[in-house]
Amino acid sequence: MMKLDLKSNTMKIEFIIKSFEELSTIELYNILKLRSEIFIIEQNCVYQDIDDKDLKCHHLMCFVDGNLAGYTRIVPHGLTYEDASIGRVVIGTAYRGLGLGKQLMEHSIKGCQDILKESRIRISAQLYLLKFYNSLGFKEVGDPYDEDGIPHIEMVLN
Repeated sequence: MMKLDLKSNTMKIEFIIKSFEELSTIELYNILKLRSEIFIIEQNCVYQDIDDKDLKCHHLMCFVDGNLAGYTRIVPHGLTYEDASIGRVVIGTAYRGLGLGKQLMEHSIKGCQDILKESRIRISAQLYLLKFYNSLGFKEVGDPYDEDGIPHIEMVLN
């Protein structure tokens, strides 16, 4: 697998957000492929990734040199939680360690604020990423819990 070098400064990074209806079939295919590569194969977690929530969400894609490198779905309030939420946060293996995760989440937060007009955002974070989400302003609420065999914790950004 190829590892990218941030020092080259020749990477073109682009963030695009679309409603489900605006996604092309190729974009949708690449999103679902990335999600299954990471959440189902890499994390060895069998669960129903494709759910009806995708239809009502906005989808933030991070492209590096034209390739899908990361993704989140921006979920309106009332669909998963009473608050708006960000889910399916993923960075492809070849693109990790480049700081894209932070940029992806910052764009996702802005998407919640600009598109959904929501400032309070709730997430279900994998527990090992607690400090990462804390650095973005999220605070833990409640106790850790198991979700599909992976420790998680609910977090809120006000």
